[in-house]
Amino acid sequence: MSEATLARVEAHVFRTPIKEPIRTSFGTMTERVAVFVRVEDSDGARGWGEVWCNFPTASAEHRALIFADIVAPRALGRSLDDPVALWGEIDRALHVLRVQSGDAGALSAAAAGLDLAIHDLRARKRGLPLWRALGGSDDRPVPVYGSGLNPGPGAFDTVERLRAAGYRAFKTKVGFGAATDLGTLRPVARALDDGERLMVDVNQGWDLRTACTMAPKLAEFGLHWIEEPLAADRPMAEWTQVAAVAPTQIAAGENLRGAGPFQEMIGSGLFGIIQPDAAKWGGHSGCLPVARAALAAGRTYCPHFLGGALGLLHSLHLLAAVRGPGLLEVDANANPLREGLLGDLLTVRDGAVSLPGGQGLGLEPDIKSLAALRTLHLERHV
Repeated sequence: MSEATLARVEAHVFRTPIKEPIRTSFGTMTERVAVFVRVEDSDGARGWGEVWCNFPTASAEHRALIFADIVAPRALGRSLDDPVALWGEIDRALHVLRVQSGDAGALSAAAAGLDLAIHDLRARKRGLPLWRALGGSDDRPVPVYGSGLNPGPGAFDTVERLRAAGYRAFKTKVGFGAATDLGTLRPVARALDDGERLMVDVNQGWDLRTACTMAPKLAEFGLHWIEEPLAADRPMAEWTQVAAVAPTQIAAGENLRGAGPFQEMIGSGLFGIIQPDAAKWGGHSGCLPVARAALAAGRTYCPHFLGGALGLLHSLHLLAAVRGPGLLEVDANANPLREGLLGDLLTVRDGAVSLPGGQGLGLEPDIKSLAALRTLHLERHV
């Protein structure tokens, strides 16, 4: 492959209201947003990525500007032959800005979106599906779970809908008080079929005392994991106490940034499920080593993602590249910025989705179909 340089980048911001708000312990989403990015090299090859901006949704345009004006200029004109080295260099260069601006999340997500797009471009130029370009060799369907189920009686109906659509694992939101949480889970757990799995996501909604009180109460539901029962930045001493009383394994990782924190998480032995979000931090360059380290330590790697179509596809390819017992997170809530591009590409059959055919992501997104939802379009070039 001849050496090529990054010649052009684009950022597209989309937002659309939704009929049913999505409730979490940290807030309520009344719209869906996405920042899709496209890169083009000096040979004319292209690749697509996504910058995480799920909540608060006001961050979408801001992150697109961070991508176009702060992150991309550090890569324009540079060789794409070694995307891992390029991402590492950019990540180190952004350190002072993270400290100076206090905007570490936006800077990391913008760099992650760039990295995802570059890996897609590289895979397409090599004529390979992205999962194979990342080192994968197993083309079997990838198991999935339905995520983001709202609390309350509606969770039961959502599980019924997902089951009819082929899902065999489900994750509901908790962290709304004992009465609401237990009332949500009991009818869902009672209706589970053999072989189905149920998980919960607290979304960092408990303090230590509440976590140590609530976690044992969840024993009756036979949960596969409890996700983020504490804020991600709580000390390991607190996580140790929660893990000691939890009736199942603890899941976390979506809100960590940096190889060091992930090494500490994996090495602690407290977390059975490791969940980096490749559109929040690291892209493939940062998250692929984390996934491999998790599996080598006997943990389960499950990519976190709750956004648009492109980030979901990247998460699928990353999981397919490393495999293991992990599940792909698929948002159960309506999102035109996902379905509007994917169509029936990721149809669930018996709890799994087939890997897309073709090169790179296996999708050339028709963003013109979303033109009425676009709020910002930025281009930068050499």
